[in-house]
Amino acid sequence: MIYLMCKIAPNFEALNFLPQFEFNYSTAQRVVPLTVVLTLMIVFNNLCLEYVEVSFYQVARSLTICFSLVLTYVILKSKTSFNAMIGCAIVFFGFILGSIGEVNFSWYGIIFGLFSSFFVALYSIYVKRILPVCEGNEWKLSIYNTAISIVLILPLIGLSGEAKTLMDEPILYTGEFWMVMTIAGAMGYLISIAIFMQIKHTSPLTNAISGTVKACVQTILAVMIWGNPISFQNGFGIFLVIAGSFYYSYVRYQEMKKYRFSLID
Repeated sequence: MIYLMCKIAPNFEALNFLPQFEFNYSTAQRVVPLTVVLTLMIVFNNLCLEYVEVSFYQVARSLTICFSLVLTYVILKSKTSFNAMIGCAIVFFGFILGSIGEVNFSWYGIIFGLFSSFFVALYSIYVKRILPVCEGNEWKLSIYNTAISIVLILPLIGLSGEAKTLMDEPILYTGEFWMVMTIAGAMGYLISIAIFMQIKHTSPLTNAISGTVKACVQTILAVMIWGNPISFQNGFGIFLVIAGSFYYSYVRYQEMKKYRFSLID
């Protein structure tokens, strides 16, 4: 999909923001660490989801924000203001409250969720560091990241035994399956570009916060669509997450506005 879009882009003015398709091995070597983190993030995400309900999946990954705070300071040497940290604390407390109130609790899900949280946070940090390798172009980074991830994930499918499971699944040979998977692939591509752009123009921590809001929406949909059980305490935890996320967003907006005015002065 990426290859085709880059090839037809010169013929459509609306797609002139897309770069020419390229794959430089020296650039690819510098992008590999990012793709390794992406692969581990996907693996632990799926392992976590295997052991928990969809509504609890986001709660199990609640430490993404905390890891983002620590990694942003350790790797990027970027400090977070006290008010912004209050917003993060509210979000974290909401997730803890939601975890305690979960109906179907799983230690396996929690452990895999912790690993997932770490790699989700680390992924955002590495995107910030690796983007300059691709001239700050999120579309070009997506080309390298996707190509390398295919190479890394294919052996894992074989080693895990999932290749045989796939081949034995009758739905694999239906047109409906491939149509749905193509739509899902397109959505995934657009989501990855949105993440790259957000990290480029804001910060990894901001991306983690917006991901938390997304998590809350997914939890609500899980309850509405799949009927996953949810307690009052769990629901109140989700409310705190949303409130903390909005407070953090407001604080960061005020800080960025103040910074812009100082540059003008």
